[in-house]
Amino acid sequence: MKRKLKWRIESTRSEIIHDDDQLLVLNKPPRLLVLPDRYNKNLPNLYTILMEELGKVFIVHRIDKETSGIILFAKTAEAHAELNTQFEERRVDKTYHAIVVGSPSPDEGVIDLPLAKDRKDVELMSVDRRNGKEAVTTFKVLERFSGYTFLELKPRTGRTHQIRVHLKSIGLPILADGSYGSGRGFFLSDVKARFQEKGEEKPLLDRTALHAAGIALVHPSTRAPVTFSAPLPKDMVSVLRYLRKFRKGEQSSF
Repeated sequence: MKRKLKWRIESTRSEIIHDDDQLLVLNKPPRLLVLPDRYNKNLPNLYTILMEELGKVFIVHRIDKETSGIILFAKTAEAHAELNTQFEERRVDKTYHAIVVGSPSPDEGVIDLPLAKDRKDVELMSVDRRNGKEAVTTFKVLERFSGYTFLELKPRTGRTHQIRVHLKSIGLPILADGSYGSGRGFFLSDVKARFQEKGEEKPLLDRTALHAAGIALVHPSTRAPVTFSAPLPKDMVSVLRYLRKFRKGEQSSF
C-alpha cells in the first residue's frame, strides 16, 4: 500500500511507484541527489529524506543527480542482500530513455567499451581499453528527428556514467549533458524557424536528457518477477512534442 511521505522541499517530491514491507520504488525528479553530496552534506538527497521519514532504508543502486526516473530502496537487510545479489549477478533488467544529439546508424546496436576513471578528471569516466572494466550497453532507436534521436538503452553492466560515456564515445552525446556533451539546453528556437521570445528565451530542457524508464527483477521476498515503470518527465515530453511538431519527414516507431 502506498504511503504518503512528507516532502518539505517541493523539488524533492518523488512519486511512489511501489511500496511494501520489503521494497520501495520511487520516480525521482531530475536534479535530486540519491545520496548525500561528498562536499556539501546539506544538499537535499533522497536517502536522507527517506531515513528521516521511514527510520531505516538501504540503498540498492544509484542514478545520477540530473537523471530522472526509477530508483529502488530496500527496507530490510535481507531484502537489501537479495537485491544486491541480483544486481551483482546481472539479473536486473534496466531500461532508460534518452534524447541524444545526432543520428545513429543502424537503428540498433551494442556498445561494448571498457570504462575507467578519467585520467584528467577523477569525477568523470572515459573509455579505457587497456585498464577499464567491462561495460556493455545496448541501444535502439525509438524516433528520429532532424539532428536529434530518441533512444531506448539497456545497460548490461552498471558502471558509473556508463550510458552517458558510451553515447559520447559513438558520437551521440545526450542532450544538455554538461559533462559528456556541450551542456547546451534545448530551446524552442532550435526547431521553430523565426521564433522570437519576448525577453531572454528560456530552455525547454536544461539538464541531461536521460530517464530511468523501467526495471524488472525478482521480488526479494515473494520471489515473483516484478516490473516497474516511470513515465517520461515533463521536460523530456516537451522536447519530444516540439521535435514531432516541427519534424521534416522523419519516421517514428515509438
